[in-house]
Amino acid sequence: MRGLWQLLTGRSNIITTTAGAFIENAEAASKREAEGKAQARRQFGEEFSQPRQGTFDRAIDGLNRLPRPMLAFGTIGLFIMAMVDPVWFAGRMQGIALVPEPLWWLMGAIVSFYFGARHQAKAQDFRRSVAETAAEAGAVDARVKALDALGSDASDNRALDDWRAARG
Repeated sequence: MRGLWQLLTGRSNIITTTAGAFIENAEAASKREAEGKAQARRQFGEEFSQPRQGTFDRAIDGLNRLPRPMLAFGTIGLFIMAMVDPVWFAGRMQGIALVPEPLWWLMGAIVSFYFGARHQAKAQDFRRSVAETAAEAGAVDARVKALDALGSDASDNRALDDWRAARG
């Protein structure tokens, strides 16, 4: 009888082994899922990691920032010049009226491609920063748990208790 009981409840538990073939172990499944998510975050963060930019890259980025302000301030300048010197302004507008239509189409295409490429570059930078933030989630969670553990030792600290209550 003792051997049968040990077989059913001991290290080689037939019931647990048999049930494990049909039902997934929830604890092991959650551990595998957490490890998989952590690995995916690490991989995603590494994919978007980028070394610091050099002097040339920073200079080109600075030049890429010029067209939008120049267009905006240039347009405002035209309005000001139309009020200050209408004859000068009318002469410039007559010159613009002589620009052929295909050249306007070309200008529109260049400006569209410039701003489209700029928008895409900014969107990729945003995705990269989101990936870096997501990669830090595990470290932040570990720090919060460490702080919670420290706080549980000092249960007489009222501010810590209030903070815990606010967190839920």
